[in-house]
Amino acid sequence: MWRPVRRAGEQSAGDGVAVRMGISTPVVLDIPGRSAAWERDAGIEEIARVAEAGDRLGFDHLTCSEHVALAEHSASAMLKGKRGTRYWDPLATLSYVAARTRRIRLCTSVIVLGYHHPLALAKRYGTLDRISGGRVVLGVGVGTAREEFDLLGASFTDRGRRADESIAALRAALGHRTPEFDGQYFRFADLVVDPCAIQERMPIWVGGVSDAALRRATRLGDGWIPAALTAPALRERLREYQPAAPEFEVVVSTAEELDPITAPARAEEVIGELGAAGATIVQPRLRHRSLVEYLEQLEALSRLECFQPA
Repeated sequence: MWRPVRRAGEQSAGDGVAVRMGISTPVVLDIPGRSAAWERDAGIEEIARVAEAGDRLGFDHLTCSEHVALAEHSASAMLKGKRGTRYWDPLATLSYVAARTRRIRLCTSVIVLGYHHPLALAKRYGTLDRISGGRVVLGVGVGTAREEFDLLGASFTDRGRRADESIAALRAALGHRTPEFDGQYFRFADLVVDPCAIQERMPIWVGGVSDAALRRATRLGDGWIPAALTAPALRERLREYQPAAPEFEVVVSTAEELDPITAPARAEEVIGELGAAGATIVQPRLRHRSLVEYLEQLEALSRLECFQPA
């Protein structure tokens, strides 16, 4: 079983030392049965207030996911998969958030690689990286919504192979003004991408809970975003994989909703168990019924012993 390489001075919360925490941003998506009622009518100002609070309190990152257009008639299937139909565009949303914050990282969680040419991603998110002072984390995924692939004219059957090559092409392009790459699906050379990312190696986190996603993350990525897992499930998933990246992030959401205001001990326990199981960053799901309560929960999280400011 691999053991995560942590930043200097860090250990898992199970060893009595704190872990970093991220924010799965409210409002930017609507998940049936999970999103709070107040989020449906909230907008960019509410998103910005969450971002500013996370920035001030020392959270590692906040997230924004991607879908372009999803079939409304498949809402019941989406409910089973915990996927709704509202998705704020990550580039536009995170660009606004970048102007309202100074430190917190901006994570796409996740971009569907098959919808984009890697140079388009390098240009768009390289520009955002420059605007934000080097704070972008590129969360990427293969995608599962076939109807959306068909709508966009993207290839579905070979999306895994295309995603692997897209990650390699992104490695060649991000942070390089004159990138070069020669692959099966993508080739480019003798051209300029300006502006480009200012991070020498923009982190690429791979999303997905499947074995293929975890293999892709450990082989090609700087981190893995499996969404919500319990500590035993996380420990089992990490048992057979050795990441190629020297400092590999495992970014896990809590499987249960936490209430650090009224039940701080339970929040400490759940987050600590995930840290001991291999999570390097935890995204706690929070109980909330209003923006004010959500912000209060962030404050309460930041006061827990398991909270490590980024």
